[in-house]
Amino acid sequence: MIWDDHQGRCIGELSFRSAVRGVRLRRDRIIVVVEHKIFVYNFADLKLLHQIETFVNPKGLCAVSQLAGSLVLACPGLHKGQIRVEHYAQKKTKFISAHDSRIACFALTLDGLLLATASTKGTLIRIFDTANGTLLQEVRRGANVAEIYSLAFSSTAQWLAVSSDKGTVHVFTLKANSNPPEHEKSESTSHSDAVITPSSSPLAFIKFKGVLPKYFNSEWSIAQFRLHEGCHYKVAFGHQKNTVVILGMDGSFYRCQFDPEHGGEMTQLEYRDFLKQETAL
Repeated sequence: MIWDDHQGRCIGELSFRSAVRGVRLRRDRIIVVVEHKIFVYNFADLKLLHQIETFVNPKGLCAVSQLAGSLVLACPGLHKGQIRVEHYAQKKTKFISAHDSRIACFALTLDGLLLATASTKGTLIRIFDTANGTLLQEVRRGANVAEIYSLAFSSTAQWLAVSSDKGTVHVFTLKANSNPPEHEKSESTSHSDAVITPSSSPLAFIKFKGVLPKYFNSEWSIAQFRLHEGCHYKVAFGHQKNTVVILGMDGSFYRCQFDPEHGGEMTQLEYRDFLKQETAL
């Protein structure tokens, strides 16, 4: 159902033969996700513009750019671990083999030029150039398997926020360059020439080349915020500088600020419990 809140009425309806798993909106498009297919509609007249076959997609994973001059859509490809990116302005399709495991979560920048992905392992997040599929950066959430709930780019694509079932929100610094170091291009790449740097590992005093596995050479988050483990949280960046907003499915809302220079634990600026307030009314 398409509801116009200004008019206070339903202005359109779309019907499907299978359960709707997700919906994404832009000012000019409506994207509907079912388990094996994605439908792209023109918002003005609800005309079907495109159908895309996907790998099984029970979570309804899909992302779309939001800038008016850039229409980029990302969705699961036809194979496990693959992302399909549609550049509609250029009439170009790009397939990215992002992970060996199934895709758990992904996000696009506002302009659709960068894509962040996480697999069901939930230990690594990869950032790709959507135009050519190049792996630009790889960051590590942690060592243990986790379910990634959400990924969010800042409006400037300088930061990436990640939430998971471990109860911690992480903020990573993004480099977003098109010439990544050799050791970031693939998990299977040889790391015999890798050097530990202060920005990438707490074990910066170890300078021996090739001594440590890639885990110790990973890029870790610059800032963190601890939450209740097990609750499903969504993250986004706030309008205020260096702020993150966190919305829990239990009705909790947090607004936090991180230090871009020193990192560490974020400062809580605001907390609300919307469900509790609603009950009290």
